[in-house]
Amino acid sequence: MLTLERVRVKSCPNLIGAFRKEPPVRKRLALLLSVLMCLLWQTPAPASAGSAALPERNGLRGDYYLASAAGQFDFADLKASIIDPNLEMADLNPTFQLLTGREDDVTVRWTGQITPKYSETYTFSIIGDNGFRLWVDGQPIIDHWVDDWDLEQTGTPIALEAGRKYDVKVEYFEHYGGANLRLRWQSPSQPKAIVPAEAFTVPADFQPDGPYDARLNAAGDVATLTYAKPLAPLPADAAAKLGFTVGAASWPVTSAIQKSPEVVELKLKYPVPSKAGSTVRTSYDGNGGITYADGTPLAAYPFAHVVNVSTYVLRTRWADDVNPANPLPEYPRPQLVRDRWRSLNGTWEFAPAKEGEAAPFGRRLAERIVVPYPVESQLSGIGRHEERMWYRRTFEVPRSWKGERLLLHLDAVDWDAAIYVNGKQVATHKGGYDRISVDVTAALKRSGPQELVVGVYDPTDEGAQAIGKQRLNPGSIWYTAVSGIWQTVWIEPVGKDRIDRVDTTPDLRGQSLYVTVHGSKGTATVTARDGRRVVGTVRGQVGKELRLPVRNPKLWTPDDPHLYDLEVKLKSDKVESYFGMRSITLSGNRMLLNGQPVFQIGPLDQGFWPDGIYTPPTDEALRYDLEQTKALGFNAVRKHVKVESDRWYYHADKLGLLVWQDMPSAFRTTDRPQFEAELREMVDQHRSSPSIVMWVPFNEGWGQYDQARIADLVKSWDPSRLVNNMSGVNCCGAVDGGNGDVKDFHIYPGPGNPGKPEGARATVIGEYGGLALPVVGHTWSGGGWGYAVEPDPEALTDRYVNMVGELERLHACEQLSAAIYTQTTDVETEINGLMTYDRAITKPDVKRVHDAHKALTGAINPTCS
Repeated sequence: MLTLERVRVKSCPNLIGAFRKEPPVRKRLALLLSVLMCLLWQTPAPASAGSAALPERNGLRGDYYLASAAGQFDFADLKASIIDPNLEMADLNPTFQLLTGREDDVTVRWTGQITPKYSETYTFSIIGDNGFRLWVDGQPIIDHWVDDWDLEQTGTPIALEAGRKYDVKVEYFEHYGGANLRLRWQSPSQPKAIVPAEAFTVPADFQPDGPYDARLNAAGDVATLTYAKPLAPLPADAAAKLGFTVGAASWPVTSAIQKSPEVVELKLKYPVPSKAGSTVRTSYDGNGGITYADGTPLAAYPFAHVVNVSTYVLRTRWADDVNPANPLPEYPRPQLVRDRWRSLNGTWEFAPAKEGEAAPFGRRLAERIVVPYPVESQLSGIGRHEERMWYRRTFEVPRSWKGERLLLHLDAVDWDAAIYVNGKQVATHKGGYDRISVDVTAALKRSGPQELVVGVYDPTDEGAQAIGKQRLNPGSIWYTAVSGIWQTVWIEPVGKDRIDRVDTTPDLRGQSLYVTVHGSKGTATVTARDGRRVVGTVRGQVGKELRLPVRNPKLWTPDDPHLYDLEVKLKSDKVESYFGMRSITLSGNRMLLNGQPVFQIGPLDQGFWPDGIYTPPTDEALRYDLEQTKALGFNAVRKHVKVESDRWYYHADKLGLLVWQDMPSAFRTTDRPQFEAELREMVDQHRSSPSIVMWVPFNEGWGQYDQARIADLVKSWDPSRLVNNMSGVNCCGAVDGGNGDVKDFHIYPGPGNPGKPEGARATVIGEYGGLALPVVGHTWSGGGWGYAVEPDPEALTDRYVNMVGELERLHACEQLSAAIYTQTTDVETEINGLMTYDRAITKPDVKRVHDAHKALTGAINPTCS
């Protein structure tokens, strides 16, 4: 029992005298309280983090090496040892650059321990670029020390006990180009997923210098560094001494504030993207005068990992213009325009679906999605991938449309769609890039709300359909998947007799336009106008090719993209369209536009957006890319393994660009009839666009088969355009079909010399360049990669203009006919765009690039010198 007599108070000598004059009871209580407070004050403080045993750290030790020589894949020269949280690394190139000083011929060894949650048999899998191997508990699980890329390997199953720590080791090599690695596990209770950081433990003997814990806030603009023991007050210039990097990019720190003795808060000039993943680091060179409270200098640490919990995702300036109630309100079909229509874009109900699940008729769905943005996109409001999904909304048919047929259009749904109106299935469709149109009149109620439900299944690269560059595991040259509705949904009233499609083919020699009207039986009247002046009229049967005279035509060219108006009538139905008078042919190993050789120079246009993925936030944004392409002096553009909305081609038609249209590639070739059906739909839907001058069915061998047959098939569908049987015949296992109109080479950075033309085909460079320039604050993942990196805009411009100079020589001396530069914009981890991914900055000097292009295209038959 504690009594005053037993309390030793010699360390508080003033207490006894202070209370001798107080009344007895009050004196005893007050004295007891004061003594206790005095003793508590004298009790040593709890041991700091530096003196107490620190808790285990999650993550793996990562040892980064340089190989002894190109292609050796050995562990020759250790450059850095750091803590990595886990192995979900979509883009390792910037990390390699930061830690080793180069991006190619790098090897890494990760070690630590792994702790499973369940006592079950686990199966591990790894996918990466390039080779890798895995050991668990000393047992080899995966051995894929092979110089290939993005081929997932599944390991030998291994039984593990819950809560037990097992030694784990992963080795990896990168040869050249893109670099990524992902480690997953699964068990009966654990769905297949990335192995999380919480499952890993750093080796106990590995305690690198630097903050014990460092992490970003949700906004991505503040990093909190927690040190193992108290720091002395920070020097005034601490913000300049505490470095911060994202990928290989130095990230500006605006202030360093000491929130407590152990905690320092760094405020960042730009938010760090969530897509930066595990590439965020902080550093200190040891020379900044920062010390611990005991006077010990803070040791240098070059690569301390920062936990990235940022939710910030890069956006374009147009994202703020999106009206969720009425996004993309423009008329969606410019070459077949009717006066009356109604958009169904806007906020719909949404829910994930299961295979075999009944459609949710009459049932409200839990989530809300903004249509037509893909489910994975920011702008959709969902922002995650779903393999199966339901969309639901109601709409009303205007009273003024009563008595007419109602057409429902879904301009693109990726990939397999089932469509229901008022509980009745009105259509099913497979194909992610073409319009779905269906007459839903029979399913309508007489009045009131009409229920529309759309079910979608999209396996992305786990299926065999055309997907282009979409991947469930994006990284390197592969990008985020796109699922569900991604183009405008709309309705329009039509009569019993209607026009479904109008195909036009210009004939310059015959001064005429060949027109085929598709639709109900009957006689169609077709009238061409130039402004208000009628230039020609023709009448004839629907389904038959009609010749419409266009005397002394004004030609469509990139410099003067003249368009004529076209009116088509069938009984009570009338549509407005347009056409351009131009020809694209091949003669003497040269591509001719309107009978004249024109060197075609354009960018590779991927058509991806940070906020909408496949879908631009607004029509202004869609047009902007093409406007900038023109401003840079290009006369062409290659639409790369993606098919755009009709409005994109409308803008290209109006602005004057020669479009090379790729077919989106398939990941597998096990469903060739489906691929060919989608290829035919692409040609048919866009065959009347004057800007399209070439069809490109295959790229670099991706999903290739029957190359010559496919090229001939496309030519039979559309003899009026050029066909490129394979873009990149020299790359990646591609097989040249030997036919078509051009022989297409990919040369990076280039432009290298593909040699003079052989046979009848023209020689083109379908891809070259790829010069990278990271712009801090405007990147998808903070860092990124390219085929060559330039330090600043001036150096980028100089090298680019020199490349165009080499194209001039190849044009004059080697009969090169065209070249496509990679690329219009940065795309996700690729930072080799002429513009940043958010379209905020055009990197090179616009005038110098424009003038270089004009000098190239202005030379019709240059002399080799």
